[in-house]
Amino acid sequence: MKIKAEQLARSLKGNKPPLVWLSGDEPLLMQEAADQARTHFRDQGFSEREILNIDRNFDWQLFKQATGNLSLFSERKLLDLRLGGKLEDDGKAALQEFIDEANPDFAVLLSGPRLEAATLKTKWFKALESGAVVVQIWPINKDGLPTWLEQRLLRAGIQAEPEALQLLIDRIEGNLLAAVQEIEKLKLLANSEEGGSIRLDARTVMQVVADSSRYNAFQLVDAALSGDPVRVEKILQGLRAEDVFPLVILGAITRELRTLLPMLEKKESGQGVNAILQSHHVWFNRKQAVGAALARLRSADIWVMLDHSRLIDHSIKGLSAANPWDELSLLLLRLAGTRVATASA
Repeated sequence: MKIKAEQLARSLKGNKPPLVWLSGDEPLLMQEAADQARTHFRDQGFSEREILNIDRNFDWQLFKQATGNLSLFSERKLLDLRLGGKLEDDGKAALQEFIDEANPDFAVLLSGPRLEAATLKTKWFKALESGAVVVQIWPINKDGLPTWLEQRLLRAGIQAEPEALQLLIDRIEGNLLAAVQEIEKLKLLANSEEGGSIRLDARTVMQVVADSSRYNAFQLVDAALSGDPVRVEKILQGLRAEDVFPLVILGAITRELRTLLPMLEKKESGQGVNAILQSHHVWFNRKQAVGAALARLRSADIWVMLDHSRLIDHSIKGLSAANPWDELSLLLLRLAGTRVATASA
């Protein structure tokens, strides 16, 4: 069965799954879910743990051997599998065989990248899922970050003033590992009494917390789709400061534009936005951003932006005198719904 990360503890207590599959791309949340699962299995008597790193060349006979042998000092064993990419056919078969055999002396914890929507619908995955617990771990988005961060602070005994919380969000957005590290730093520096409560103000954040915000091109595109020009500029400048090659950013934008085009054409032919999002298998955590873009844009706008993208490609490759970063900013602002001047060749 598929569950959310916050349901993992309850699900493990109520079930005895032979396989727990953690799926996601957020390092901190994946690590914490894996630690939670490992603690559960250890408490259930799985005192031995073997780690196997799985890639395309992995020999699944090693897995079968590992699930057939216990050490002299262990009663039960946990196989900790680290999946680097997609699961190959021999891996699918080996895991299904493991579930079918249902040996109570062995359990598997599988950690891997986010599962694609198409994978979730396959026959082999549905068969595997019926005998396992699959945890889909999603990144904390911009709207969910304030609540997540405030809860983290309270767990550490820190009450943040609204200005301090917003400043902390600006400093660590996109980097949850940095957020946890900064919370620990604040706790150590500000909490003079054991068990005491800390009142966090903006001045303390300015003095103590490093600017650890980290973004990627996909967050940039989502900010533009959501119609947030201020956030677009902030992320774009952050990527520029990190020396991200502008062609990477342009590629993410044009890929999104080409995805939007058939959806907008369907909208203009009379189809509803919700039906379009569903038929194009837009992930639920992106539906709000993509839906906002569909409501705001026309297919003609996409063609204009694709033409602008061609000019930016030329500027990146030295075929145009235009500044690629300035042109990327104009393109993204146009995507975000801001009126801008037409780019020149």
